[in-house]
Amino acid sequence: MNYGQETERTYERAGFGAPVRRGTRPAILVVDLTRGFTEPGFPSGADLTDVVGAVGELIDGARPAEVPVVFTTISYTPAEASGDAVTWLDKARGMRSLVEGSDEVALDPRLPYGTRDLTVVKKGASAFFGTSLAALLTGLGCDTVLVCGATTSGCVRATAVDAVQSGFSVLVPRECVGDRAAGPHEASLFDIQAKYGDVIGLKEAVDYLQTLTGRTA
Repeated sequence: MNYGQETERTYERAGFGAPVRRGTRPAILVVDLTRGFTEPGFPSGADLTDVVGAVGELIDGARPAEVPVVFTTISYTPAEASGDAVTWLDKARGMRSLVEGSDEVALDPRLPYGTRDLTVVKKGASAFFGTSLAALLTGLGCDTVLVCGATTSGCVRATAVDAVQSGFSVLVPRECVGDRAAGPHEASLFDIQAKYGDVIGLKEAVDYLQTLTGRTA
């Protein structure tokens, strides 16, 4: 999205938009591509068929280099979903249907989930908040995360911010993230590119991962 020359000059003067380092030990972080987000029949869902397909292509491209893949899901206990303990659910009420064990919190079956892939359950927007994700990535020796999933303006953006604040370089393959509406999606990609990571194409992401074959084990 183009916000005009004045915005470009303002951001250039602020020193935003510099490229991030591409590390040699990346991980793919797939944020909340569960049925409740990828299927339009659920309250919090949208048709993210293209995003799911692109993420599958990215993961397939990473397998030869044995790049770790971490999936996240939002899941609430019945007490959390119906009560007042999770303040966020007062604002985002449609997410009260994301109850543990339900169809909505199951990973989209079209994703190439493997036996060595990892899963993190979260309660908030960021995949890092209140979870062991940072320790998990550190234990794996990772220095870079490719953030994928949904939604761009919510959990993806929050995760990208916390990833760079946790010391990881952030790459966001554009085709691998999605939202319920184009405006918030594009604005969030603009913001991530300016301040937190590099928004790149799927081909560039796959090419980067494939250069690591034989070096990540």
